[in-house]
Amino acid sequence: MNRISVIIPTYNEETYIEDALNSVAFADEIIVVDSFSSDRTKEIAESFGCKVVQRKFDNFSAQKNFAIEYATGDWILFIDGDERVSKKLQYEIIKTINNPKHSGYKLQFPHFYMNRFLYHKVDRVVRLVKNDNVHFTGDVHEKLHVNGSIGILKNFMIHYTYKGLFHFLSKKDSYAWFQAGESFKKKKKVTYFHLIFKPFYRFFSGYVLKRGFLDGVPGLAVASINAYGVFSRYVKLMLLQRNLK
Repeated sequence: MNRISVIIPTYNEETYIEDALNSVAFADEIIVVDSFSSDRTKEIAESFGCKVVQRKFDNFSAQKNFAIEYATGDWILFIDGDERVSKKLQYEIIKTINNPKHSGYKLQFPHFYMNRFLYHKVDRVVRLVKNDNVHFTGDVHEKLHVNGSIGILKNFMIHYTYKGLFHFLSKKDSYAWFQAGESFKKKKKVTYFHLIFKPFYRFFSGYVLKRGFLDGVPGLAVASINAYGVFSRYVKLMLLQRNLK
């Protein structure tokens, strides 16, 4: 039987972390990498017998790479504090790692907004990997590098993506600053193409091409706010460039 380590990055997740930990109780070890939470996140994780390590947050990749060093399992599963591994996904993960056909697997994440899961807004992200020199790059929307081929699991991860409108907007603005910072380092220029076409295409892609319209009002809201997130990224990049002058 292959052993599995779960890595959970946290910051002030006391409301959600207990359910997340219960959902991965099948793991051989759980590593919580905490960014010095000011709530009870660390205490709750320790009460579950987790291996808790703390590190000041600078970017998502560095935080997870730090935690990987503590993982002793043959496989690593990465989840966030507001995510839950369903029973069906749990069984699929255990079956997969004991008879793997790939070195890594994407998990499917339907978005949760306005008290419902949006099954036409599904992200597919590499989260289950063989513990073989894996690492992340990128400050935000980090990329997980795997030695070998990538498959995809069929069962959904439960992800309480956005707790409400203001949380959704706040999350988009936070990501926008990270993305703007990355673009600023690469000396990218902002044009009308970035400010007009790219936000429009993000809306069109999410609402029409990916059939977000089938999710009703929540689908429209998510597509609109995602378009706002793209627009916000380039506005923030303009602000960074102007402050340099």
